[in-house]
Amino acid sequence: MMVLLAGADVNLAWGRRYGLVGRNGLGKTTLLKMLATRSLRVPAHISLLHVEQEVAGDDTPALQSVLESDTVREDLLQRERELSAQIATGRAEGSEAAQLAEVYAKLEEIEADKAPARASVILAGLGFTPKMQQQPTREFSGGWRMRLALARALFARPDLLLLDEPTNMLDVRAILWLENYLQTWPSTILVVSHDRNFLNAIATDIIHLHSQRLDGYRGDFETFIKSKQERLLNQQREYEAQQQYRQHIQVFIDRFRYNANRASQVQSKLKMLEKLPELKPVDKELEVVMKFPDGFEKFSPPILQLDEVDFYYDPKHVIFSRLSVSADLESRICVVGENGAGKSTMLKLLMGDLAPVRGIRHAHRNLKIGYFSQHHVEQLDLNVSAVELLARRFPGRPEEEYRHQLGRYGISGELAVRPVASLSGGQKSRVAFAQMTMPCPNFYILDEPTNHLDMETIEALGRALNNFRGGVILVSHDERFIRLVCRELWVCEGGGVTRVEGGFDQYRALLQEQFRREGFL
Repeated sequence: MMVLLAGADVNLAWGRRYGLVGRNGLGKTTLLKMLATRSLRVPAHISLLHVEQEVAGDDTPALQSVLESDTVREDLLQRERELSAQIATGRAEGSEAAQLAEVYAKLEEIEADKAPARASVILAGLGFTPKMQQQPTREFSGGWRMRLALARALFARPDLLLLDEPTNMLDVRAILWLENYLQTWPSTILVVSHDRNFLNAIATDIIHLHSQRLDGYRGDFETFIKSKQERLLNQQREYEAQQQYRQHIQVFIDRFRYNANRASQVQSKLKMLEKLPELKPVDKELEVVMKFPDGFEKFSPPILQLDEVDFYYDPKHVIFSRLSVSADLESRICVVGENGAGKSTMLKLLMGDLAPVRGIRHAHRNLKIGYFSQHHVEQLDLNVSAVELLARRFPGRPEEEYRHQLGRYGISGELAVRPVASLSGGQKSRVAFAQMTMPCPNFYILDEPTNHLDMETIEALGRALNNFRGGVILVSHDERFIRLVCRELWVCEGGGVTRVEGGFDQYRALLQEQFRREGFL
């Protein structure tokens, strides 16, 4: 049995927004579930919501589904209907009019008449168009139903809101809206997130899960990093000073242990050693390292182009019209845009997995593309080890070569021979990276590569891509990762792709202005 926490203590204060951070596999999600099921001590009067499962699909329109999450309002409206019907049909016994007046007063107190507008703003902020807000929930994909679950929780406004990686299901626009919305959240939030910029935007406190304990820090994520480094530095200094002091006393004890004249002094020194508190050295977290092999010959542009490309599955719904983009071996391009704008479709056109309806795809004859998407992680054979996985995909090589390849991505020792099913989500992603890079591609196309990765691995991935000598095009919603890697920002919208000259800062400013203009803030 794995012990997640030992003697850990945490107090959550009203009105604070806590970011729960720590390496993958340490139990952050388990801690949220224990709070959600009240396995940990949570006062009975505290209402809580854990955004974990997508909304079930039925005929309920999205907007109505959100409104129904406020059970207090729904109960009052139901009571209003019952009392009104009794009065209208003459079945009232006298007290109904007074009860109805009381219900109206309560509805006014909770501003029930403003609820549809508030629900609509939340849905719009999360990317639901007016038309989508009226669609039955059964018509939405799993990703959109997860957004709906988040919208319901935001609308219900529980005393304690528990969020587990909320940005994974969102595009950059929706993440930026959520940051703005949560900054004025009236009660308490506990959120697990690997998105550093998101935590900097919303967190008032950070809780660090490590070594089976929980340490609390005031401030956002950057403040936490500085405070943690100072704390660790002081801890190491205290430990080293005590070790020197212990050594000094031990030298005296060893020197005079058998000297009868010094026996009392030796005993005194031994007691001093016994009374010293046991300080421990700082547990050094192993640095995550990734490396993309790049022992290939450079070649001249053009490398990869789409020229005047049209693409659609249905002529009535054109996805791209006259799309022209190009990339070379120096490219570090990030593609952003709302979900459904065609980002993944464009990647497949660039790879040649989809053929243009009109226009041309040009690829250099020496181009060798490595492609990564979340489906690659989902399609890993879970019953074999990572070493066996590579051996089956690339047979005929010595085992040491497979182990070396996995070691580039932190899958070494016992991890490499365990069934893939027993690995964490982040470790499975690293196995998928090892598999993708084994043939030594000279160009990478990556679709949301940071999902399921912890912060340390995201940073390592960013460094590896920066050091890589080939080209990179990626889709990501992680602002820090985008800023870390990308030199060009492409926005997918309106059947085309626009290059944003001012990079992410300009894109962020454009979105903020759009929110203000459309009244989403």
